Amino acid sequence: MCLIIEGERNDDVLVPPLNFSMVEEGIYRSGFPQPANFGFLQTLNLRSIIYLCPEPYPEENLKFLAAHNIQLLQFGIEGKTEPPVSIPSDTIMEALKILIDVRNHPVLIHCKRGKHRTGCLVGCLRKLQNWCLSSVFEEYQRFAGVKSRITDMRFIETFDVVCLRQCLYSIIYQYQGYGSKKRRLLYREENLQKKPQVSSI
Repeated sequence: MCLIIEGERNDDVLVPPLNFSMVEEGIYRSGFPQPANFGFLQTLNLRSIIYLCPEPYPEENLKFLAAHNIQLLQFGIEGKTEPPVSIPSDTIMEALKILIDVRNHPVLIHCKRGKHRTGCLVGCLRKLQNWCLSSVFEEYQRFAGVKSRITDMRFIETFDVVCLRQCLYSIIYQYQGYGSKKRRLLYREENLQKKPQVSSI
């Protein structure tokens, strides 16, 4: 809920995007940000946005990213249900590599409504974090609601994170924060951004 204090302009009200939530420290998820959400996004000090739709990014959004030095990493996944389109596991794998690289944090993941494609990527991250499947599904369903898709949950269940774990020789643990000693992943490949479309602004 947004509270407006008497005498304040509406411009000062911070409005998060649809379905906005923190996944964990430095990682956020949402639906497609609208211009009304830009003030809120500014408070997150984002370095990157992982965009999971094939459609071009709106010009107004690109100008916002350029003004705040935010890189756009686009993974064009179709969101059609009729006929159903299967989620490409190799694309999710590449997005996952970008997501776990702390050099891209703080990062916002979004698709159109922040439910299905975003839910699949977050679900695969949870599997990498060794969450039990019931908890992964509970989180997915919390955002997808009545529009939960069996195909999405089947994708998450069968997604193979072992091949990413087998690359642990190229992943190091980095401690961040002031004395927090929180273990974070840093992917050390130099050419991580070959696969996604990186918008040069």
